[in-house]
Amino acid sequence: MRLQNRRVLGAGVAALGAALVLAGCGAGQITQTDTQEPAVNGTYAQVKTIVLRNAAVQYPAQGPGYAAGQPAPLTLTIVNQGQRDDKLVSVMSEGTTSPAQLSGDTAIVAGHSLVIGPKDATESTAEHAPASSSAPGSGATQTDLGVGKVVLQGLKQPLWPGATIKVVFTFQNAGPISVDLPVAAPATTSAH
Repeated sequence: MRLQNRRVLGAGVAALGAALVLAGCGAGQITQTDTQEPAVNGTYAQVKTIVLRNAAVQYPAQGPGYAAGQPAPLTLTIVNQGQRDDKLVSVMSEGTTSPAQLSGDTAIVAGHSLVIGPKDATESTAEHAPASSSAPGSGATQTDLGVGKVVLQGLKQPLWPGATIKVVFTFQNAGPISVDLPVAAPATTSAH
């Protein structure tokens, strides 16, 4: 009888030990979701002190996508989190026949944002603008923004919602950053 009780007790202890070992396997591990970016319409990227937020190809005004050869405007907010002004000097893509056309503002003032594309297609800058790093009394505020336009020229292939295009943004001080830009979702308007 004693031998049988020891076997049962031994099997029970072994099962309990195995359960504790298995339960501890995931403890202290880094989860997949701890490094995921928030679910937003566009891409997030950073090079040094320059942050690209909600970067995308603007949803086409006509039709569901862009045909080969068409220009494609971009929409994003560029935030300068540094203490030094910077400038967007070029935007290129292997998916286009020539460099992108830049117009409007291209300077990104230290501690401020540059909006590329229509303001209604980019994120709300009031809630995401960095705190101003200007000296008191300078008149600069969080909402001091530049507005520019970037248009990809001559798409080599059609570009539809759900597809991405690799684009390289080059900044005067921060340097280049390569990002895959999706086609933005259509802006929804609701009747009030």
